[in-house]
Amino acid sequence: MSHRLIDGLFGSLLAVLASFPLCDVTEDDLTQNPQFCKLLVILAKHMDRTGLTASLKAELEKAEQNLQSQRRQWLHTEVLHRSLQEMIQDRHVRKTEPPDQSMLHETMEKCLLVAECVRQLDPSDTTNQEPPFVLGLTPQNVKELMPADKDVQRMRQALPKHLEKHLREKCLTLLSYYHESEGLKTVKMSHLSGLLDKEKTRAESLRGTCQENRLLLQRQTQLYISELIKCIQLLQTLILDHRLKIQTDLDGKKLDYLEGKCQLVLQKLNSAGHVHTRLNFCSQKNKARIFFSFQFLINTKNILTHGGSLLKTHFVCLQREAGV
Repeated sequence: MSHRLIDGLFGSLLAVLASFPLCDVTEDDLTQNPQFCKLLVILAKHMDRTGLTASLKAELEKAEQNLQSQRRQWLHTEVLHRSLQEMIQDRHVRKTEPPDQSMLHETMEKCLLVAECVRQLDPSDTTNQEPPFVLGLTPQNVKELMPADKDVQRMRQALPKHLEKHLREKCLTLLSYYHESEGLKTVKMSHLSGLLDKEKTRAESLRGTCQENRLLLQRQTQLYISELIKCIQLLQTLILDHRLKIQTDLDGKKLDYLEGKCQLVLQKLNSAGHVHTRLNFCSQKNKARIFFSFQFLINTKNILTHGGSLLKTHFVCLQREAGV
């Protein structure tokens, strides 16, 4: 009895877990909470595995069936509409057809155009929006452009036959595309050697074109590299010229500064007559030092002056060598 009771409890636990697969509940949870387990057992009688009640599930199935029905109806209408448009396009491509078929296609094209305009002017069938006013037109104004009732009636009588013929041709085209007939395969095999020769000639032509493009690309790359080197050399020349100009300006400013400083020193020496007695006490060594310092400043000025001209001359020589 105990084993049967345990087996029964274990079976009920498994049934509860199977009834609610979306719930994150384990056997230990159900064992530790027997009242919750009883609640789940009761709910399992009124709910399915997805958590829906019987009435809600029936409503959902009914809504899905209604949706599928409307979808099939829309697909039928859309297929019919596109087939009619394809018939009109084929008529424009052929440009030659019997008079009766020409009248049929013209009437059908006018009817489709008027129906499309009416749908654009009055979308109340598909939406709850107010009908827009385009140039003050109403659906009734557009319907007045429909062909004569006699032509429309004749089109309706002849249209099913032509539509069936058009759909049969499409089906045969589609079937022959996926399942080729033996005659078509034989014709293709007979022309296979010619097709291979054409493809071989085309491949050789493409290979020659690729070779020419590769050589042209190499020439363009070399030309680009040479032009790039010239641009780099010109840029280096401009940088060197700019540096020499800046250095010349700096040397001129330094010379002006040293010249002004020398003149200031000479003015101070000339204006120091009242301290002549102090100069007499200066040793011969100090006088010589002052003289050599002054002479050094003059020599520095001359060197900097001639150095700028020498740098310019050297730069001109470098430019000539680069040009050669």
